[in-house]
Amino acid sequence: MTVLRISILFLLAALAEIGGAWLIWQAVKENRGWIFAVLGVMALGAYGFIAAFQPDANFGRVLASYGGVFIAGSLAWGIIVDRFTPTVWDWVGSAVALVGAAIIIFAPAVQSAESGV
Repeated sequence: MTVLRISILFLLAALAEIGGAWLIWQAVKENRGWIFAVLGVMALGAYGFIAAFQPDANFGRVLASYGGVFIAGSLAWGIIVDRFTPTVWDWVGSAVALVGAAIIIFAPAVQSAESGV
């Protein structure tokens, strides 16, 4: 259940952050109006709260692992919303980032007597 919860929270966080940034991009770069900017700011705020619900108590670890999800999610958003065509290097880079994120967030915690962790 924890893996499912973590995965759902990462998916929701990606939608909120990428969607929020896209809305602000539309307001600024595409002159879509201030309502897009306001909705973007709200979505970005929601992202912060969603990330805080991750079961891991270490902010840095959660944000670092989210980086891989953000990379893959951004490419997916581009494909679906903006009709972006990724290169093979986009796919490879995204896969590497996701593997790195999975290692960070799902690896078993190792406690070291010397580090006090």
